[in-house]
Amino acid sequence: MDDAVSRLPRKAPPALHGTAREPRRARRMSAAQAASFIQALAEANPEPKPELNYSNPFTLLVAVVLSAQTTDAAVNKATETLFPAAPDAAAMAALGAEGIAPHIRRIGLWQAKAKNVAALAQMLLERHGGQVPRDREALEALPGVGRKTANVVLNVAFGENTMAVDTHIFRLGNRTGLAPGDTPREVEDALVKRCPPELLRDAHHWLILHGRYVCKARRPECWRCVAREWCNYRDKVSGPTAA
Repeated sequence: MDDAVSRLPRKAPPALHGTAREPRRARRMSAAQAASFIQALAEANPEPKPELNYSNPFTLLVAVVLSAQTTDAAVNKATETLFPAAPDAAAMAALGAEGIAPHIRRIGLWQAKAKNVAALAQMLLERHGGQVPRDREALEALPGVGRKTANVVLNVAFGENTMAVDTHIFRLGNRTGLAPGDTPREVEDALVKRCPPELLRDAHHWLILHGRYVCKARRPECWRCVAREWCNYRDKVSGPTAA
């Protein structure tokens, strides 16, 4: 996952919208198209789950913070040793940045992340009794936590109908016409409005997995897309090329 996209300027760089061969954004889907698109993803994956490993709201929060600008697989490898050593805020604060660092050296930005995780653990102890707050403002006040991370925690840990927009969902929203927007917040707001209410809680998972494994950045695998008939992407790829 990647919270860096939430700090993009108003006009996002062209690379976030696609390559030179593809339009900056597709024509906006109709409300009926959007509902059918999301429904198709839902039917193909009835019980979506996050790919980050966690055991409680605290370890979920830490895993999402660590996942910025790196892969979930890399984070899961790091937390295999980190979480047994520090399963809660008190233990993580006791480790401190120096104790956290050896566990996460192989992931991107590990030095800054070690400092953030130690600091957020300490802040949880001081302000929230060591518990992860169920409050957006309080979450976003924690070191290393932006809107996307707060949305993931509110959604996964507390069951709220939030939409966490990372680079995959931002790209997918523009490429398909599902929710075109210049900023992650514009895409988020459009998705919340256009998603059938009963599907909103899981929609983040369907969309991020679809963007990660099918509607890929460099070459979308349109021939595998279960929602292809409702997608407004102009340059659909008909099949894999020979190696």
